[in-house]
Amino acid sequence: MPSLTVENYCKAIFQLGQRSGMEWVATGQLATQLGVSPGSVTSMLKALAESALVEYRPYEGVRLTRSGGSLALRMVRRHRLIELFLVRTLGMTWDEVHDEAEHMEHAVSDSLIDRIDEFLGRPDADPHGDPIPSADGELRKDGAELQPLTECPAGARVRVARILDQGSDFLRFLTESGLEIGTEVMIRQSSREAGIVSVSIDEQSLPLGWPAAGQILVDRISV
Repeated sequence: MPSLTVENYCKAIFQLGQRSGMEWVATGQLATQLGVSPGSVTSMLKALAESALVEYRPYEGVRLTRSGGSLALRMVRRHRLIELFLVRTLGMTWDEVHDEAEHMEHAVSDSLIDRIDEFLGRPDADPHGDPIPSADGELRKDGAELQPLTECPAGARVRVARILDQGSDFLRFLTESGLEIGTEVMIRQSSREAGIVSVSIDEQSLPLGWPAAGQILVDRISV
């Protein structure tokens, strides 16, 4: 059985690749994601390469092999289903569930995860809008049609579908502002030069900084 560290590395490589849209992930990015030194990352990647879970090239980065990708998707599936289970059954908020799921994902069995999946009705996405892989490793919702708020023109009406920055402070800010998954908003102003996106929620205006708006993915409803 893979160790907790191996599972965390494979999952982190997968997530970084998904966010960047790149097959290869830089070791510096991985070190930042995991909160460890670059030297520790390099040593671990060499071990993962020996186990055929990754392909590692010094000064270029790392990518998952088929086996590594399967393990990563298995962990992502566990994490996201546990998050949704905690929200739906225990009433936990979306800013509370990440750390709990991080601990639980390594301890539960695949059969329990399958039961949770069935109990929740085979959901497509977790509380943050991230797609949940199926038991056979397929993403039920790839999110290809989504775009960040920063790419939406003024006048467009959109629906919040996914949050990329899942830090507790940012999620609490969104909750307090009324921006949650499924919330419909109108783009009032969008200016890269000014670094601001202003949206209207229930006739109330909410200004967002450019970096924050880029972390919010939406479905376009109309222009």
